[in-house]
Amino acid sequence: MLRIVRLWLLAAPALLAGCVWLGPRVQMADTAPVLVAAPPQNVAHNGSIFQAVSYRPLFEDHRARLAGDTLTVQIIEKVSATQKSTSTVDKGGTLSASITALPGVRPSAFARATADATSGNNFAGKGTTESSNDFSGTITVVVRSVLPNGHLLIAGEKQIGVNENVDVLRFSGQVDPRAIQPGNSITSSAIANVRLEQRGRGQQAEAQAIGWLSRIFLSVMPI
Repeated sequence: MLRIVRLWLLAAPALLAGCVWLGPRVQMADTAPVLVAAPPQNVAHNGSIFQAVSYRPLFEDHRARLAGDTLTVQIIEKVSATQKSTSTVDKGGTLSASITALPGVRPSAFARATADATSGNNFAGKGTTESSNDFSGTITVVVRSVLPNGHLLIAGEKQIGVNENVDVLRFSGQVDPRAIQPGNSITSSAIANVRLEQRGRGQQAEAQAIGWLSRIFLSVMPI
């Protein structure tokens, strides 16, 4: 009985490692809805058009400025990288030696007193690495907060469920308001610190994942 308990204790870490494995994940910002606090009722307005709390330009298209505003992001991400390397090394050498004469020895005795040596070293190596990633889409995000320099921290997500499958798209980043285009939109190439994640939940995602029993064996295998 004690031996069985010991075996279970040894196997427990492997079982837990196989069950909780979720694969690599993108570190996303918080995408929960932003609840904008209502302004106090007892704030005294001076009758001026300019109000620092809720300033909106009169002669400009609506653009995201404050926390809680929305912004449309045109996701256009295309990354392609190619690396090639070629190495060639050639080295050769030849050595010849012979004895023709020695005092007190007949010259005919050196007929076979010769030595020849040849060495060679050849090396050739080639390597090629190619990577390509293409992603396009549209998502509307929410301004989470405004930095002291005026930049906007944005984050948002989109979930689409069809039958037993759910497709989740998450996006976050930092936006310079000067890069916002007319129509309150911006391309992802103009956003800093972009975090983009697309994952699925449901039968299709489960079909592409490794089974829990296979993960257990992979976690305990020495190679």
